[in-house]
Amino acid sequence: MYAIIKTGGKQYRVAVGDKLKVETLTAEVGSQVVISDVLAVSDEAGLKVGAPILEGASVTATVVSHGRGDKVRIFKFRRRKHSMKSAGHRQNYTELKIEAIAA
Repeated sequence: MYAIIKTGGKQYRVAVGDKLKVETLTAEVGSQVVISDVLAVSDEAGLKVGAPILEGASVTATVVSHGRGDKVRIFKFRRRKHSMKSAGHRQNYTELKIEAIAA
């Protein structure tokens, strides 16, 4: 059984027991989070697809940790102009462990 969820402007395919890193959520470590933006659910009966969101479906997850991702280097360079610009970015994330999928 798996589900397609939407959080932080992105879509993820999740199953029970999966761990995934999503955009930062305002929840304490160890707390339960219910994601109600479920786009599709697949089980033994088949695939149920919402238009765009599946009514009555939800995914329950536990917040494992908060953190920051790896640094992404940005380097801009204009040839023959002696113009260089360097920057970096680290994206914040929340790590979730999927506990249950309710169709």
